[in-house]
Amino acid sequence: MSGLLLLVPAAATPLPDAPILPPELRDLWPGRRTAVSRGARATVVAPGPARREPLDELAREADTAGARVSAVLGRPVRPLIVLPESDRDAARLAGAARLDGLAAVADGGRVIVVPEAFATLSRTGRDVVLTHELTHVVAGTEGLPVWLYEGFADYVGYRDAGLPVKTAAAELAAEVRAGRLPNALPGPAAFAADGRDPDRLARAYQEAWLACRFLADRFGEGTLVWLYRAARARGVDQALASLGLSVATLTARWRAYVREQLV
Repeated sequence: MSGLLLLVPAAATPLPDAPILPPELRDLWPGRRTAVSRGARATVVAPGPARREPLDELAREADTAGARVSAVLGRPVRPLIVLPESDRDAARLAGAARLDGLAAVADGGRVIVVPEAFATLSRTGRDVVLTHELTHVVAGTEGLPVWLYEGFADYVGYRDAGLPVKTAAAELAAEVRAGRLPNALPGPAAFAADGRDPDRLARAYQEAWLACRFLADRFGEGTLVWLYRAARARGVDQALASLGLSVATLTARWRAYVREQLV
């Protein structure tokens, strides 16, 4: 389906035929027009004037990503995507100093694309990134350990990507083959970009993904979704206890699963 590209004037009162944008997509570039492309469910905005083709393509990709999130979470998803003019503009919109190492970021009810990094991705990579970030938007992250919310988003992102596990977790697989199995589920420090070890961030996401993939393989995808929601409501310890697990027992079984999948 082709997207619909419109230009919204920057004015106090919208024109009668101007599209109504949700609050998450309003007033992003004061004093400038906003280019809008609509897919089947997705809305993409960029600072105008903007070429139609990239926005329409992104709207189609966001529709696909939204459908994949909906298939797991069981609720309709209407993606709201911001395409800034530069990585610096993306950081400004996200309220961050920099967004090094990221191709997109969930920000409230919207996903902000980091355009220079996003442009380097393959089609599959773009799909995984959009699906990952939309999962954050729809499922939420509050009250959860970082391994669970990042791992769950990657679980949804990779679920229909068709990538072999050893390909998707290439950096972690190299460590495991070298005899360096992770000892603990990744914490916040592991997800901080570190110029001294540029592969560490990738391994953190891969470790978290395989923890959630293990839970889905062992207990079923529906139970993984239930666990995620229960952990947000009652805490991860109580949620795991409902499955007969503690963080320690999960860690031991996850380490065995990592070795089994990657050796």
